[in-house]
Amino acid sequence: MSFFQIQPPRQAAKEQVVDHALQPWVEKYRPQTIEDVSSQEHTVAVLRRTLTSTNLPHMLFYGPPGTGKTSTILALSRQLFGPDNFRSRVLELNASDERGISIVREKIKDFARQTPRAQSGVSSDGKTYPCPPYKIIILDEADSMTQDAQAALRRIMENYARITRFCLVCNYVTRIIEPLASRCSKFRFKPLDNISTSQRLTHIACAENISLDPSVVNALITTSQGDLRRSITYLQSASRLANSTSPPTVITPEDIQEIAGVVPDTVVNEFAATLGIDIGGKDKTKAKSFDEVRREVKQIVREGYSASQLLSQLHDLIVEHPTLPALHKAKSALAIAEADKALCDGADEELWILEVALQIHKAVS
Repeated sequence: MSFFQIQPPRQAAKEQVVDHALQPWVEKYRPQTIEDVSSQEHTVAVLRRTLTSTNLPHMLFYGPPGTGKTSTILALSRQLFGPDNFRSRVLELNASDERGISIVREKIKDFARQTPRAQSGVSSDGKTYPCPPYKIIILDEADSMTQDAQAALRRIMENYARITRFCLVCNYVTRIIEPLASRCSKFRFKPLDNISTSQRLTHIACAENISLDPSVVNALITTSQGDLRRSITYLQSASRLANSTSPPTVITPEDIQEIAGVVPDTVVNEFAATLGIDIGGKDKTKAKSFDEVRREVKQIVREGYSASQLLSQLHDLIVEHPTLPALHKAKSALAIAEADKALCDGADEELWILEVALQIHKAVS
């Protein structure tokens, strides 16, 4: 019997071993220091000064997804406490999962009220860290917390400010109640510019021995829309797809679009040309008949493309068109906006694609 009692712990120990080859690249290449954070110069400059003074205020990080909010506070915490003290001094909670008032009153309050033990700043890796006399609580997705939970958090932030500092991370700062936001120093994270995203993707590709064409990098940037986390995920998926064959294939922009779930440019351009929009920049494209437009719409729906995604890409193509008159753009955008509202309400996709197609067809003819 003793053999069967000892065996399960051995199996559990084996399962804890992490295979770095299977690790998501988002985690593998997460910034380890605040200097590694891309395209957030103002925030990095301010936080770098806090490292020298170790006088950290309560903080509120807000901005679009994938811009480095969570990575920044985790990197800052590692630089403050070092690897040995990180686990005992930092509590990270995802407020989208644990967002009720009970979590604030129990888990957060219990951690906040504990006075940290005085510890040496010299870590086992031989480096010296500031290791200030306070702990850090990171509340990710704080805009998902209920109003009651946010209200209960105010008093905890005041009572235990001497030994605990809070960092609220959110996408929408307007969903944080004003009394809570006023207690924090606000840091806005802006979407990454194309150069920073390109440099980061190129660095990861070099580290993983992947050959990337500039057109593939552009496809990653376009489909991710400033979200670096999403573009890294797309790159990892494309790499696995390319290496799944023998010999490995070359990653193409079409592969990225397929993984990202966007409609291929060739399909959007052909659809726009059917409606009479000049794509080549040469002679004006002649609009097709109603039957041809309907046939094109049926083909797009049969291919299984998302109506919302198609209309979004069609909108960008029309608005950024160099020669289309402003009045035609305005009418087309109005038709797309009406269709987007209808699709959000659960309307039929094929009918509304056809409706938009006919409205644009009429506007540009």
